[in-house]
Amino acid sequence: MPLEKAAAIILRVVPWSESSYVVTLFTREAGKVCAVAKGGRRLKGPFESALDVLAVCNVVFLRKSSEALDVLTEAKLVRRFRLRGRDLAGLYAGYYVAELLNELTEDYDRHAELFDAADQTLACLGNEAEVAKRLFRFELTALRLLGFLPSLRQCAECGMNLENELENAGRVAFSQLCGGTLCRKCRPGKRHVISLSRRAWQALVATGATDSEAWRQVKFDRSTIQELRSVLNQYMSGLIGHKLRLMDYLTI
Repeated sequence: MPLEKAAAIILRVVPWSESSYVVTLFTREAGKVCAVAKGGRRLKGPFESALDVLAVCNVVFLRKSSEALDVLTEAKLVRRFRLRGRDLAGLYAGYYVAELLNELTEDYDRHAELFDAADQTLACLGNEAEVAKRLFRFELTALRLLGFLPSLRQCAECGMNLENELENAGRVAFSQLCGGTLCRKCRPGKRHVISLSRRAWQALVATGATDSEAWRQVKFDRSTIQELRSVLNQYMSGLIGHKLRLMDYLTI
């Protein structure tokens, strides 16, 4: 079979033998790929010490036609993930991005726009002070691109525009089971509902909008971050079927 070339983000690296790794990659051209990197644990080899989690590489791999793992034959480093200073918030956020990509995507399901969003997010997390905002933006972008974005502006049950309702109410209900926000008429009887302040709801809507620039102007205080983190943790856990390991490390 012919070799395939791709830009890749390394999501996971697991020892496979004394000299090799099994590597999970999220590629721009082929989606998620799980491949054996033979000789990857040797100091000298075809991978030039590029097999680090969160590294961006140009890779060459051989896709197997059977259920066997693909074979990674080459990896050239483009950029390592580097933090500014000693703040671990950006590091944990980066690992969470990798965990999300691994859990939300299927093998060979290509999402070039999602790759670009992840690549940009990882590049910024290492140098940006507003880690929480950047991570919220990536999570909502990933949900939108994969077709899982919850209803944010309208009631998930009846479709009512919530802007009008919030003129008379200070809070809005969010239900993971219902698929998003709920109006006051649809809220009664619903389980596992989180109550969001108007400020937090507006931040959630703006950060999840398709406009690539407006979200940058959103101001996040500590209370808003806590509310949004609670909502997204619950929603992601319900969508995937379990709580992600890195969620406990997403500190403010």
